[in-house]
Amino acid sequence: MRRPRVTMLVLAGVLVLGACQHDAFELFTTAQPSPAEPEKGNVKKHMIAAAHPLAAEAGRDILRQGGSAIDAAIAAEMVLSLVEPQSSGIGGGAFMVHFAAKTGAIDTYDGRETAPKSANPYMFLDGAGKPRKWNNASMGGLGVGVPGLLKMLELAHKEHGRLAWRDLFQPAIKLAQQGFPVSERLAGQIATAKGLRQGPVAGTYFFNNDGTPLKAGTLLKNVGLADTLKRVAENGASAFYAGDIAAAIARTVSRAPRNPTAMKVADIESYQAKKRPPVCASYRQWLICGMGPPSSGGITTLQILGILTRFDLAKIKPDSALALHLVSEASGLAFADRKIYIGDPDFIPVPSSGLLDPEYLSLRAAEISPFKARGKRQPGMPGAGVGLRRGLSDDNEGVSTTHMSIIDGDGNAVSMTASIERAFGSRLMTRGFLLNNQLTDFSFTPNAGGGPVANRAEADKRPRSSMSPVIVFDGQGRVVMVVGSPGGSRIIGYVAKALIAVLDWKMNIQEAVDYPNFVNRNGPFDIEENTALAALKPAIEKMGHTVRLRRLYSGLNGIVVTSGGLEGGSDKRREGVAIGD
Repeated sequence: MRRPRVTMLVLAGVLVLGACQHDAFELFTTAQPSPAEPEKGNVKKHMIAAAHPLAAEAGRDILRQGGSAIDAAIAAEMVLSLVEPQSSGIGGGAFMVHFAAKTGAIDTYDGRETAPKSANPYMFLDGAGKPRKWNNASMGGLGVGVPGLLKMLELAHKEHGRLAWRDLFQPAIKLAQQGFPVSERLAGQIATAKGLRQGPVAGTYFFNNDGTPLKAGTLLKNVGLADTLKRVAENGASAFYAGDIAAAIARTVSRAPRNPTAMKVADIESYQAKKRPPVCASYRQWLICGMGPPSSGGITTLQILGILTRFDLAKIKPDSALALHLVSEASGLAFADRKIYIGDPDFIPVPSSGLLDPEYLSLRAAEISPFKARGKRQPGMPGAGVGLRRGLSDDNEGVSTTHMSIIDGDGNAVSMTASIERAFGSRLMTRGFLLNNQLTDFSFTPNAGGGPVANRAEADKRPRSSMSPVIVFDGQGRVVMVVGSPGGSRIIGYVAKALIAVLDWKMNIQEAVDYPNFVNRNGPFDIEENTALAALKPAIEKMGHTVRLRRLYSGLNGIVVTSGGLEGGSDKRREGVAIGD
């Protein structure tokens, strides 16, 4: 199979865009705005935007050594395993979108966790056949999937790496041995994480001998992680997926004091990272490419934007009730489809092309009134999806995830989102790293509406995700923007907001990241509290929305390519930075 290349996809995207134009709602007919372009970019050569300063510095150092975007991603993520353990790490998984500047190839890598052979559709039901409480199921062994991060990174490095694999682990190994200062954010999350103190290993690592949580500024070493990373650095990912480390993972899960489950070494040994077809669609004059299933992020984000092509957002004030209403209604429609159609494509047919078909999205857009909310939406019937008898899935995603955006000196780009699911994952720790609880991203209800739920648990299956790493291209196939975010199922809304803010509302990337968050997941309309948009609550409620003011802690990290260079933006709601040369 030939690799997708951005030049071919851009041509296809222009044709798709043309099919999206309609005469209805002439007031909102699509225009062709240009993204904001400051007079001068921040840097000229290369840039990384990542969730922690130490991780960003490690990635920048690799770029300075002539490393590729993939090399920088590996170095940065290994440091994040140490300094941001509540959000991601080698005990979890990731999705990555990669653009190769020399060939124009777009590759997407699936490092999502898989369920062990012991998994089954009814594993999250209690003794009475009712779905278990998420907070209970997510602690201990039941929610742990086979980690996929290292296998995915190794696959990507073999194809696009430039520096030696072992060298990319040295910054994290050195920091783990010498120690790093606990950040304010990490200290706060340690202090508030339920059940972390009771973790047999995590309790002694994150808490003092008297049981008090580590304070900000404490120098924290991790000899166990340093040893694990040394082994992987010297022997490749196989050192993690076999031998002592794999045995330790299986033992930790199967002997967990809470919710033990039968994970075997064979489950870990058989894990395979996968390359998936990217999902790409045009949005006005741009082409946006993201991660396909088992992530719902790419398709759902592109659906939101595809529906919104009918409305000229550039002519609508960003801080208006109308702007938020239109985005909210498009999001509700897209989330309705997400709940029934998207899951692991190795287990169920996902009508990706139907969900992104311009004519289908035009029909969905016609369901939007510019003046009144239509309430909870029902799924549409997208082409090949017609006739599939499936039940609506539930949503259980945690918000502890990380994202990094990277452009190297040759113009190669990486958009990668990694996660261990909830803060500190399953609370289980072994060999210096926390284990994920990603299996709780499966639907706890296996059957509904007379059919099986697409995202129900099954052996060897990957749970649906909302991680939404994306890369944006212009009409000539050049990278315009790299962006993504943590945030559970709200990731989709955060990323859509950033894309609209840059492409339609002509904000620079930092302004787009800083702009208040607003998300509709086909239910209440959540708006970030204590922001200027919160004042719009009465006006939006008059349009028929149920509005909630919430703490919406995104963690957007993005890069925009301007005529003056590379401009980075990192979310001040967390502790990330964008740096380069």
